[in-house]
Amino acid sequence: MKEVAIMGAGPAGLAAAETLARHGVRVTIFERMPSPARKFLMAGRGGLNLTHSEDLDLFLSRYGRRRGNIAPALAAWSPSDAVAWAEGLGQETFIGSSGRIFPKAMKASPLLRAWLRRLSDLGVEIKLRHAWTGWNDAGQPLVSDNGLPPQPIECDATILAFGGASWPRLGSDGAWRATLQAHGIPVAPFAASNCGLLVDWSEHFKSRFNGEPLKRIAATFAGETQRGEAVITHRGLEGGAIYALSSKIAAQPAEGSPSTIELDLKPDETLEIVTARLRRPRGKDSISNWLRKCLKLPPAAIGLLREVRRDLPGDPDDLAKLIKHLPLTIAGIASLDRAISTAGGVPFEALDENLMLKHRPGTFIAGEMLDWDAPTGGYLLQATLATGVQAANGVIAWIGS
Repeated sequence: MKEVAIMGAGPAGLAAAETLARHGVRVTIFERMPSPARKFLMAGRGGLNLTHSEDLDLFLSRYGRRRGNIAPALAAWSPSDAVAWAEGLGQETFIGSSGRIFPKAMKASPLLRAWLRRLSDLGVEIKLRHAWTGWNDAGQPLVSDNGLPPQPIECDATILAFGGASWPRLGSDGAWRATLQAHGIPVAPFAASNCGLLVDWSEHFKSRFNGEPLKRIAATFAGETQRGEAVITHRGLEGGAIYALSSKIAAQPAEGSPSTIELDLKPDETLEIVTARLRRPRGKDSISNWLRKCLKLPPAAIGLLREVRRDLPGDPDDLAKLIKHLPLTIAGIASLDRAISTAGGVPFEALDENLMLKHRPGTFIAGEMLDWDAPTGGYLLQATLATGVQAANGVIAWIGS
């Protein structure tokens, strides 16, 4: 029986293991953390976004310059495959109002438990606290068992699936980059993606509104507008509408004036409609009460208006313009270790069409180790799982199983 070693027990590694085991390959996964799929579990705390229901052509466009590289992975394992897989594990799914697809349990733990049971039934072995350290002169992968001197692993092929460089405490610290580079394998520099924005809030504002959501807003930067939600944090802003703009903001030159984004607190209503409502007689209501009654703005949105402009304009036209075009100065973006995902990694140009390293035959790369990027919305997990399947299919072709 052919044997394959997988380095990393995140979703890409587990997806590869399942594919290989179903083809009769003996699979051992080596994971340096004390438990598998830690970042996967963290991602599921706010509702596990498995994939998206939109048209495949639009889906692929979310991967930008890497669309052509990700297309074969999605051909190997499509969004409908992701749904069938989850439901096959007993996790019924549903399509949210935004088109995103979630398990009804809205968390990752039940799915992961069922997945690990299935892998065990398929004969997959997971060795925890085992760290990959590179290759020996014979090309065999080296693994250290709980800090002991590394030992070579006998196998017919290897899949590296370590993840990116975000959330290092969960295992994705990008430490593998130095090892690959030492062996002459190119790695594009890491960059934070889908990350929060830093804003210098006043002490009053951040103590009053930390953790409060801003629902149904639109954020605009450099001509690109993203609708969705945001969350006020003590450091700035997070959330889907913000994450989608973070890469573009990070790409701006650091020198010069600070970056500014524009928030529309009522994106479903035109400026004219907002203005007309604000022109109605206010009576004895304060501006804050009037905004709450007239436009149904929540306290966090009203507080944000006052944070940007302490004395709100009394003129309805000026106030409406502020609500529809609220400028917010950005002090920076959250650090790499707080990003949802990372851009950078092993470039596809260093791989063949099966995700095998051109200069190290028999070694395949999957998941966030690859140099691709996508917004949140199901696109990250979909491509991570799909490249795991694609790499496993490449291994099967390579070993002739």
